Amino acid sequence: MNRVMAHVGSNSEIIPHVHLIWLENCFFASIARPGQFVMLHCGKDTLLRRPLSIHQTDPVRDRIALLFQVVGQGTSQLAQLKPGSDVDLLGPLGNGFSLSDKSHNILLVGGGIGIAPLPFMARVSKDRGCSVTMLLGATTAKQLCPRYLIPSSIECITTTDDGTKGGKGFLTDMLPEYLDRTDQIFACGPSPMYRVMAKIPAIRDKEVQISLEVRMGCGFGLCYGCSIRTQSGLKKVCKDGPVFELNQILWNEFVDI
Repeated sequence: MNRVMAHVGSNSEIIPHVHLIWLENCFFASIARPGQFVMLHCGKDTLLRRPLSIHQTDPVRDRIALLFQVVGQGTSQLAQLKPGSDVDLLGPLGNGFSLSDKSHNILLVGGGIGIAPLPFMARVSKDRGCSVTMLLGATTAKQLCPRYLIPSSIECITTTDDGTKGGKGFLTDMLPEYLDRTDQIFACGPSPMYRVMAKIPAIRDKEVQISLEVRMGCGFGLCYGCSIRTQSGLKKVCKDGPVFELNQILWNEFVDI
């Protein structure tokens, strides 16, 4: 874990209430892995840091990108930061996605703002020579992540609940169609999406890694505020995760945020 005073390189609203921010002077960009996160101090009016997934890295220029939704006071202050502003952050934190040497066909599943860590995973997978397909879902077309944020070399299939772009229906409805040609699945999205995924019979024989989003206090395992129950006992999302195997979570005891 490193503490750095990063500088805002750019900060833009890419879709309504969702911002992409590039932070410079992040010397840990070269060691960050897909699925890891940072804890940011968003402003003088917020006490606790906010956890945000690392969206992309640029090790050559010592910078990282974060994709976040404005949902409260902390992220609202973060959205207002101008280029050149200083940001106090800790990172990289947690355990990220793990790509098997035996995997050749990768499926990425992103629900809503859950797209955040997946372009980073797509890039790493392509660099390892894998074929990558991404399923991207949102409530409506206006909430879909822009295609330019996703590596152009991967296949991207979209769906919206209302049918305004791509297929019509839930992301989990199309998931079974892609399981036969998939070695590993990496997913990020809301917990209701994971609950549905866990009930799909054909997915039980697949290796599925998910990134959990829960409320965090410290971000590095001291406060136990993000503890969840798993098949292996009590785990801390910030330290043992945020990436877990889908079937390891005791979903009947998981509390949605």
